[in-house]
Amino acid sequence: MDIEIGRIQAIYRYPVKSMAGEALQQTQLGWYGLEGDRRFAFRRVAEKGGFPWLTAGKLPELLLYKPVRQSVSESDILPTHVITPEGKVLAIGSEELRDEITDRFGAEVELMQLKQGIFDESPISLLSLATSQKITNDAGQSADIRRFRPNIVIETKNGEPFIEDQWVGKTIVMGDAVDRPAVQITLRDIRCAMINLNPDTAQSDPAVLKTVAHLNEACAGVYGTVIHVGMLTVGQSVYLRDVAFNPVSDCLVSLIVS
Repeated sequence: MDIEIGRIQAIYRYPVKSMAGEALQQTQLGWYGLEGDRRFAFRRVAEKGGFPWLTAGKLPELLLYKPVRQSVSESDILPTHVITPEGKVLAIGSEELRDEITDRFGAEVELMQLKQGIFDESPISLLSLATSQKITNDAGQSADIRRFRPNIVIETKNGEPFIEDQWVGKTIVMGDAVDRPAVQITLRDIRCAMINLNPDTAQSDPAVLKTVAHLNEACAGVYGTVIHVGMLTVGQSVYLRDVAFNPVSDCLVSLIVS
């Protein structure tokens, strides 16, 4: 049985890993997360380990770069340019942008593009508004959910912070359409120092991560795996399902009800 737990309050996509994100009113949830999410990343050329990507944890100023689309059709979701912190507009694949990031980081980097996306743990992340507000309030920060870089922000009915922990092993279904998207929640989101960074200034406040560690074992939000694709829209109802999602039976039930 589906239990309505809230609604989608916001949707965010991050075209270039660790650069500024963009708020969306509607987007397609595919097998590799939101369309266009984290399809680009800068790789640290000298890094030979399993995580070569340059992130804001190593270069906080990355948050101040803004990917944009210029002179392309509205159906094209990938960025063509990046606006630097100084306001310069550089082509995303240009030598100039690569050289600038290299100079800031102090070591050579190169831009990579992966069709399946470049994710840390899982292709989709969810966070409740209540969790974000509890953390920022207790940390003495203004309420700004962007520092947590979620894909889907859920305004829950009960407003209980860290309620997402109870979703692990269950399914989140979004919307009321016959062909509605669903995400299997796989694990809690263990946070790192990136949430200390102000998304507008890249300045760090360690109180944010310390607050999460104190309140909820450094966890805030959850990761999930897409088990049914479909359209996401701000304002959609969100449902919790204890059993595994079955797209065939779900469609049949929806057809009978309608």
